[in-house]
Amino acid sequence: MQHRITTPGPLHDDQGRLTETGYAVSLIKQYDRSRVKASRLRIKEWDYYCIVSDCHALALTIADNGYMYMDSISLLDFEANSQGTKSVILPPFGKRSLPPASGRGDIHVSGKGYEMTFENDGKRRRLYGHMEHFPTGKPEDETLLFDVTLTNPPRDSMVIATPFAGKPHAFYYNQKINCLRAEGKVAHGDREYLFAPAHSFAVLDWGRGVWTYDNTWYWGSASGLADGVPFGFNIGYGFGDTSAASENMLFYNGIAHKLSQVRFEIPMRDGKEDYLAPWKFTSDDGRFEMDFSPLMDRSAMIDLKLLCSDQHQVFGRFTGKAVLDDGREIQVRNLTGFAEKVHNKW
Repeated sequence: MQHRITTPGPLHDDQGRLTETGYAVSLIKQYDRSRVKASRLRIKEWDYYCIVSDCHALALTIADNGYMYMDSISLLDFEANSQGTKSVILPPFGKRSLPPASGRGDIHVSGKGYEMTFENDGKRRRLYGHMEHFPTGKPEDETLLFDVTLTNPPRDSMVIATPFAGKPHAFYYNQKINCLRAEGKVAHGDREYLFAPAHSFAVLDWGRGVWTYDNTWYWGSASGLADGVPFGFNIGYGFGDTSAASENMLFYNGIAHKLSQVRFEIPMRDGKEDYLAPWKFTSDDGRFEMDFSPLMDRSAMIDLKLLCSDQHQVFGRFTGKAVLDDGREIQVRNLTGFAEKVHNKW
């Protein structure tokens, strides 16, 4: 069962319940924070960008998680096998006011030693800022500066409105925009990392919701070219009641092609996930079959007892096949992207 939402209107009814559940290819339902029937401390909103080339990646997060604000930057160098992440967690003073939709709207945050801006005029997205004392593994950590512009948004994106069983006011409204062309650079100490639009692509993870306390999710994403044509995919599962629809979707030349179920096969070793060993992905209808060769595990573990986050975002190369709605088979070879498993108590 894959129910597609096609009727515009508010995301929530007057009782704070989702008016419709399922998937769409645009933000056809309008999110309005004032219609959410939950404490402001339970509402979670974030904009997350991941910009990837074959050599390096930059991940940027601006989030309002209700009881805390979080701003984060990650830089990964696949060739040097090095990575750094710095996150700033702040108490929720004042209003963060993230935009109610992804089509346009600016976000600016700043704090001691850092500043981040996401500008979006509806045609292009410019992401820029800096972070002092960004970790390098050296005795003297250095300032990181970034300035990247994203263009050429596809016609379609992955949108899903997901409820949580037994929790009528809990929900997740999520959009993933793949295949954004990226141009710009990151400067870190004496190194420069360039993103050229011919071979650099970004994904936006736009999320708004009220989550239940304990969740594990799986997410995978990649964007690039298949025989010169923009191609990407979004795969995932694990949270909420997805009986109305999954979030699995292919994108070919800007057009969405819906998939059913995709399973992540993470290798095990000594009873635990071996994240840097080769993975496999398989679908229930044979339309998505991929091997995944990991390059780097961007892992983070925070255990504050009541609050816990165990994250493994693994970057690597996808090789295999994807079948479009019309039966056309796309051969994928060494497409750079990521796959993750995240367990949160929040």
